Amino acid sequence: MRTSTRTLLAAALVLGVAAGPALTPAFATPPALATPPAFAAPPAVATPPAFAASPALATPQAFAASPAVVSAARPAGPDLSAVIAELPRADATAALVRVGGTEGSWQGSTGVHDLTTGAPADPAARFRAGSVTKVFTAATVLQLASERRIDLDRTARSYLPELIPGRYATVTVRQLLNHTHGIPAPELAVGDTVEEWYAHRFDVHDPEAMVRSATAKPREFRPGTKQHYLNTGYTIAGLIVERVTGDSYEHQVERRILRPLGLRDTYLPGDAAELVGPYNHGYQTMRLDDGTTGLRDVSVWAATDGWAAGDLVSTTADLERFTRALFAGRVVRGPLLEEMFTLPKVADLKSGDPAAYSAGLSMKRLGGREVWGKTGGRWGYNTAIASTRDGARTLVYSVNSTDAKGQDMNPTALNVMVAAYGLPD
Repeated sequence: MRTSTRTLLAAALVLGVAAGPALTPAFATPPALATPPAFAAPPAVATPPAFAASPALATPQAFAASPAVVSAARPAGPDLSAVIAELPRADATAALVRVGGTEGSWQGSTGVHDLTTGAPADPAARFRAGSVTKVFTAATVLQLASERRIDLDRTARSYLPELIPGRYATVTVRQLLNHTHGIPAPELAVGDTVEEWYAHRFDVHDPEAMVRSATAKPREFRPGTKQHYLNTGYTIAGLIVERVTGDSYEHQVERRILRPLGLRDTYLPGDAAELVGPYNHGYQTMRLDDGTTGLRDVSVWAATDGWAAGDLVSTTADLERFTRALFAGRVVRGPLLEEMFTLPKVADLKSGDPAAYSAGLSMKRLGGREVWGKTGGRWGYNTAIASTRDGARTLVYSVNSTDAKGQDMNPTALNVMVAAYGLPD
């Protein structure tokens, strides 16, 4: 499907999203912000860590209490209100957290809507969910598999013969979803630093062009023998959804997941750079125009480089509803749901550790039990959904991180995860 058609369909979906008060700034270059005294520069920019591949987690700091919007049926574990207290600070300007499940529920928000006014963070705000998008894409592919319109063991090339070259002729749809395909990342001609990415924030990246760029390279490994977490497989999966349905990827996700679950504040933005409806501003530490290092408002930023791998916009309430439905078997039904809880028996390409990613999700043992979920990172925003397999404890957070694509996991996000589930085994 051509980019122009896809963009029009995505725009139509956005118009159907229930909109709150207009808080979206004009489509213009966001102003540079001076660095508050307490803010420091984050680590060098790199690919955001995955849920299952995050560094060793430290015990949450005992933050002093600060005003936060909190509601709770009963405490879900350690004091989450203390974990997200005292925002804004060096690593984050706002945090929205929801814990649910049969063990109890808790909701909290803290920080600011924006650094200019200092208004409190909106707990119902939309945000960029990054790679949490992959869970929606995997679920859509698995639904089509249940309808026998996609065969997980069939090759990607058989669906997209004009796009997938012979060197990748054996890559299957299942390998696209569990990152064992061996296809490298595309060349986006953007750069390596946050400043270079910011300069290209309005660039439009076409999915087909990204796949051609990736598949023009030699394979990283023989398909099915290792795992390497990349967006590439999900870009191809989105194109396969379009090929077998004759419809846009965006509309298929809306029809199959967003509408049935009533996720009215969730949408796929296409090439639109502005967020629709209320949102808490995202900031990123970077070199400013005057040569100093400080915070810049990065809320207005197109996400076409992510597309089916990373461009979802949502809220914590919608993602909590989606997580509960997914783990209860109401999104992907029957045996195909097990694809999302099955780790391939291969090693990670870089670390050599056992594979940590399934179709859409990843797993880590925290507090003595398996926790499945997915994190996402876009500039200015970190997001996660997680749950125990039985749904006893679910977690959704959005952290407006100033180091959202830093090499290490954001400290506030890290402490929220530990507070909800415990330290890694």
